[in-house]
Amino acid sequence: MIPHITAPDVFYITPERLKKRGIRLLLLDLDNTLSPYSEDLPPERILKWMSELKKSNIEPYILSNNASEERVRNYAEACGIPYVARAGKPSPKPVHKAMKQLGRTQGETALMGDQIFTDTLAARRAGVTAIIVKPLEMTFLFRLRYIAEQVFRLLGREKLR
Repeated sequence: MIPHITAPDVFYITPERLKKRGIRLLLLDLDNTLSPYSEDLPPERILKWMSELKKSNIEPYILSNNASEERVRNYAEACGIPYVARAGKPSPKPVHKAMKQLGRTQGETALMGDQIFTDTLAARRAGVTAIIVKPLEMTFLFRLRYIAEQVFRLLGREKLR
């Protein structure tokens, strides 16, 4: 459950950093990673970041456990990228499905999210690079989860600050 990379937010994960690792497919958690639960559409900063990824031949792809197909679809369509809602992470199946769909290998794929017990575990089980970021919102329950995950975050191999 130890991530390969820990970062404060998605913007620390630049196309250059991904390319150095050979990453060509970036699977992204939606809720609390790309946007707070209260935002249904991506802010301009996310759209710009996604555009930079695409220009660098890195394919962003939303892999969300959110049960609202409509929310995930609307967000992904606004970004112009593929998605899977109700992904069922930490199962590695949706990771493998996305890789197969886009013709990518484990070495070319990374999964970025805010939760160790779903996102990092799914990435590790699928054999892809695991990137963990700080959650965007910290409610009481999120704080408890974050505290429980802290040891794994601290053990992350590459820390971006």
